[in-house]
Amino acid sequence: MTINLGTDYGSDEFIRRYTAAVKGERLPQGGAAQRASQAPHSGPSLMQGQHSLNELIVEWYKSAQYTQLGDTTKRNYRLVAERLREEHGHRAVEDITRGVVKRLMATKADKPAAANMILRLLCLFLDHAMDSLEWIETNPARGVKKYASKSSTGFHAWDEAEIKTYFKRWPIGSGADLAMALMLYTGAARVDAVQLGPDNLSSDGKRIRYQREKMKTRDGVLVDIPVHPELAKRLDRLTPMPKTFLQTEAGQQRSAAGLGNMMRKWCDAAGLSECSAHGLRKACARRLAEAGASPHEIMAVTGHKTLAEVEKYTSTFARAGLADRAMER
Repeated sequence: MTINLGTDYGSDEFIRRYTAAVKGERLPQGGAAQRASQAPHSGPSLMQGQHSLNELIVEWYKSAQYTQLGDTTKRNYRLVAERLREEHGHRAVEDITRGVVKRLMATKADKPAAANMILRLLCLFLDHAMDSLEWIETNPARGVKKYASKSSTGFHAWDEAEIKTYFKRWPIGSGADLAMALMLYTGAARVDAVQLGPDNLSSDGKRIRYQREKMKTRDGVLVDIPVHPELAKRLDRLTPMPKTFLQTEAGQQRSAAGLGNMMRKWCDAAGLSECSAHGLRKACARRLAEAGASPHEIMAVTGHKTLAEVEKYTSTFARAGLADRAMER
């Protein structure tokens, strides 16, 4: 069986088609609105006046809370939401208790981050059911504890030896070198790095300004930082100047997933199997911390909104060096 996945990689429609292809299912006929309104899983009949989780998720898709999310966040949320619709859409919203929430999380007990994402979405769905739809009076998901993460540090943060190895493997002027420099010297996440281009530079080219995609719907501050000399050296070599710095050879804006895949190949070629694009944001924060930058100064560069987020990203920096400087003061 052949299924056309479409050309809009990562879109809701692409994900729907890909899921069907993996399961060997044929796609139902009809428009997207019709598909969204259909319960993907049948179960016990609801009592009169009750509403299903499937109905709730469909209503949440129509809410401003969802429609105003960034595209990447939408895709990530929808992947999990659609699995919940498929497996538990038949459940009555009114019958979802703290115990039910915990059992749904327990299905991903071996993956704490996935379990916590289920909790996060159930909190959002049930808030909508309570505040906007008035289907329930309280949200049973609120107050349920998250699973402890297996790792407090998350993605591996590059150390100085790894950064040196990478730059030695890929010469200045290569796409691999530019991608590394752009993320390392700005602290930009992949989804932001692929969007950066000349329009983000100040008129004199000495500053780079952008708003994080993740924070666009959450009053995210504007990141406004000087262009690091090492990054400026690489941008000066771009002639003619592309529309986006990391665009493809065909002149198209590169996707965040595409950049991640390319970084994986470039890191492997340099013998850096533990390193990835994710760890460069941490490396930037680590370098700033080791240089003596205050938490608020680091936040101004990385665009984090809370000190707790900065602490998570700087948990791998050299504490001995900081202790030496602290004692000297």
